[in-house]
Amino acid sequence: MAKPIVAIVGRPNVGKSTLFNKLVGQRLSIVEDTPGVTRDRIYGNCEWQDKRFLLVDTGGIEPDNDAGLLAHIRQQAELAIDTAQCIILVTDIRSGVTASDTEIARMLIRSGKPVVLAVNKCDSLGAPPLELYDFYSLGIGELYPVSSVHGHGTGDLLEAVCSHLSFEEENTEDQDRIPVAVIGRPNVGKSSLVNYILGESRMIVADEAGTTRDAIDAEVDNQFGSFTFIDTAGLRKKGKVEDGVERYAVIRSLAAVERARVCVILIDATVGFTEQDSKVAGFAHEQGKACIIAVNKWDAVDKDDKTMDTMRKKLMNDFSFMSYAPILFISAKTGQRVDRLFELIRYVDGQNALRITTGMLNDLLARATARVQPPSDKGKRLKIFYITQASTRPPTFVAFVNARQLFHFSYQRYLENQIRATFGLEGTPIRILIRERGEGR
Repeated sequence: MAKPIVAIVGRPNVGKSTLFNKLVGQRLSIVEDTPGVTRDRIYGNCEWQDKRFLLVDTGGIEPDNDAGLLAHIRQQAELAIDTAQCIILVTDIRSGVTASDTEIARMLIRSGKPVVLAVNKCDSLGAPPLELYDFYSLGIGELYPVSSVHGHGTGDLLEAVCSHLSFEEENTEDQDRIPVAVIGRPNVGKSSLVNYILGESRMIVADEAGTTRDAIDAEVDNQFGSFTFIDTAGLRKKGKVEDGVERYAVIRSLAAVERARVCVILIDATVGFTEQDSKVAGFAHEQGKACIIAVNKWDAVDKDDKTMDTMRKKLMNDFSFMSYAPILFISAKTGQRVDRLFELIRYVDGQNALRITTGMLNDLLARATARVQPPSDKGKRLKIFYITQASTRPPTFVAFVNARQLFHFSYQRYLENQIRATFGLEGTPIRILIRERGEGR
């Protein structure tokens, strides 16, 4: 099930990124005492009392001298409203209620979306300062004094946010319909691929990068099965993400990854691998999605009988962090190997949902440890008592051991390779969790 999305919005320099880091529990977002430092979207998984959602840190809503204050606020706030299920409006108690706060609040109220008002920089314990009550004038209702530096009040804030989110499992009548996100850099042919699959020009296609701004769903039923293809805006380098519309397009692209079960990572064969390709693929990998690397525009490449093998080896090296992903060379223009793409989508989706019995896993464990002894340190050797599968999508295994610190990364990788060699699991990441005896459930 896709996690709900919560966006943190507000004017610059009110502490949005600091609050984001506090809520997700790690320092993911750049924090600097200068307005406008956050230029890209930062995404983090947030959890409160076993409820999980995707938290989005956004750049400050800044007045634009050319477009005018109201036009600029409207453009960015409406895009945030469209994307998120709930919005946290962050204000600063030290500067009080400003005209920008008022305009942003009015826009959010008119949207009808749930809005939670966080009054930041209430760093002192005890009775709230009198200035706090001025923020009721924004008309949002209940407000929550918080300190993004110390964490005061964040529990009440998260409780309020979760009360507006739906965490129920989606009742999808057709569980066999596979949601597929087509992701990649701008102008690699994502819309062209979806158009070819649909047999119509549903998506706008142009040589100019950034034509697609929304994530658009298209249902496809054919001899290979039922699919929902999500065409997404290209994910650009941080320095290129300047325009307000494009900034929020990134939210929609990564939200599409959240909704999908399979991600088709599109690479431009005429350009080859870039750093941005690894970032796009990295997000899908971190979210545990089944992945396929599709090399598009293969018809435009001058090739001989060794070109494909040479590029495949190079891509396997470039994508070494997700060596499990199959590589397919296609052409959205001519339709070359698009049928094979459908077959791969069904296959990797099944691998992502594969469940292996505990008995089979422990038979494998016995053979693997007999072949390569577990590591030892200062006379103490790692003992793996047993291993079991905890969940699917992605396949997640729990290994119970005598000492967590002895379970080196290299041995974890060895066990992962043994699991893949025995059970396949092609196209899907796997997770191995380590538990020491006595840690309980």
